[in-house]
Amino acid sequence: MSDPVRLATYLADLARCSRIEADQYVKGGYVSVDGRVIEDPAYPVTTQVVALDPAAKLETVEPATILLHKPVGYDAIKGRKAAAGLVQPGTRWPDDPSGVRLLERHFHRLVPLMPLDTEASGLMVLTQDGRVRRQLTEDRDEIEQEFVVEVSGQIVPYGLFKLGHGLQYRGRPLRPCKVSWQNEIRLRFALKGVQEGQLRDMCSQVGLDVVAIRRIRIGKVPLAKMPVGAWRYLPAGERF
Repeated sequence: MSDPVRLATYLADLARCSRIEADQYVKGGYVSVDGRVIEDPAYPVTTQVVALDPAAKLETVEPATILLHKPVGYDAIKGRKAAAGLVQPGTRWPDDPSGVRLLERHFHRLVPLMPLDTEASGLMVLTQDGRVRRQLTEDRDEIEQEFVVEVSGQIVPYGLFKLGHGLQYRGRPLRPCKVSWQNEIRLRFALKGVQEGQLRDMCSQVGLDVVAIRRIRIGKVPLAKMPVGAWRYLPAGERF
């Protein structure tokens, strides 16, 4: 039996390419060992069958940013029931328009961002990209978020105006926001710097009980028609 060698080294000889190119092919998910795709260039091979996908492209593998439709009851940032556990190959939205190739490395070291109440559903962001992490952390309070809130009860006189102007939360005045009726039982909120529990408290102050909350947009990125529990990639060029 021959001594093991790095997969990328073996591939460089097999495909007659440079080791840098071989590394890129492996990281891009274009190389299989005994029929199984391997993304680690250092994976040891001896007598296994190594194959390079005929459609392989030399391209840099970018860190992934994933958009998840979080269900009710899952913790967005931290907690015992982490929504991040829903991000698996089998739960990718079949209609994902991003064009990003699914790779095993995309499911490692995903950082959840933009808090969302456990009992709320909707758009959630998880990323490996330091640029996205910095933007959604440092600029979080300046990025507008949009919610649909289902309510019950009778709103107080001038309640819609009060929701948009003049309410307080935790003893501090809230920033003005945009609020409108979507239909008889649903309100649409577009606001910045939203805090945990804020929407429920705002509705309570004008006589309404919250039945359900769903986040449908973060900055310029919409939830769109992605079903609950599914996820898609943030495509290159799409910005918050």
